Amino acid sequence: MKTSDFDYELPKDLIANYPLEKRSSSRLLVYTDSIEHKFFHDVLSYFEDGDLLVINKTSVIPARIFGQKESGGSVEIMLERIMEDNQALVQIRAGRAPKKRDKIILKICEVECVDRQNNFFVLQFDRPPLKVFTAIGHVPLPPYIKRPDEDLDKERYSTVYEDKKLQNSVAAPTAGLHFDLELLKTIKEIGVNITSVNLSVGAGTFQPVKVENIEEHDIHKEYIQVSDDVVNMVKATRKAGKKVFAVGTTATRALETAFTNNTSKGFSGYTKLFIYPGYKFKAVDMLITNFHLPQSSLLMLVSAFIGYENMKNIYKTAVNKKYRFLSYGDAMLLKNNEI
Repeated sequence: MKTSDFDYELPKDLIANYPLEKRSSSRLLVYTDSIEHKFFHDVLSYFEDGDLLVINKTSVIPARIFGQKESGGSVEIMLERIMEDNQALVQIRAGRAPKKRDKIILKICEVECVDRQNNFFVLQFDRPPLKVFTAIGHVPLPPYIKRPDEDLDKERYSTVYEDKKLQNSVAAPTAGLHFDLELLKTIKEIGVNITSVNLSVGAGTFQPVKVENIEEHDIHKEYIQVSDDVVNMVKATRKAGKKVFAVGTTATRALETAFTNNTSKGFSGYTKLFIYPGYKFKAVDMLITNFHLPQSSLLMLVSAFIGYENMKNIYKTAVNKKYRFLSYGDAMLLKNNEI
């Protein structure tokens, strides 16, 4: 398939720049056998006793920092991931891209550009980079949100179930932003089991697919942790005839990686799993997700999950019904087309 097959017209006024006041009051487009229009708290009616809900408990680093070149020009640094030896892989926005050995002056320290890897740069810090980003970093709102971060983003661009010890993502697992504590409590009372994985979301998640043939796309890699217990819970749920719900493409990618690599135990390490039409899902039955960018790998995953024509129809409907799109937008509940 071609990348252009996954294009659609996204009006700018449908991109959500702010979250709604109440997390679970977002709209919910449901596709099981037909399209339904609900609100997110209505997701309760699609769970049954014995189902499994899998969440991504990663926490977001304040991954955007600002500095200056030695020449005085302003620089914006967006963390991709922390590396060994006090180095970090980053994206840089500046009037002119830095060269090797160029220095960047930050509020609390100075860093040096030591390498370039395609669209990314490797910066050398004089201390653990996480300490610098935590001290002076800003909430890393996605590039399509055209405003500076505000105090409200510190709370709302994170899930209510994040694990602060897993502060390793530079973008939020945004499907999880719709859950509040009250909704999670009710889901448990239904008899749904809730478990978690960890996928460190990288800024590469926002990168469009740029090659014409999608099979030639070199997808971004992300670190995941899926325990043996999670794998066993997925197996037991499906064996009992119940459904596995994944919250977001991140949880989906983590689960499918574990089941692709080894179906008898968990998996920890980097994944480069690229899910596009033709992929056969091994772990996930139901997907809770937001609306994704045109020509993105995330949209291709959704297309693989529900079928290409269904994806095209759903997105056309969502635009016509003026759903709110992307990270702070509305959600979908989708059934795998092979169930």
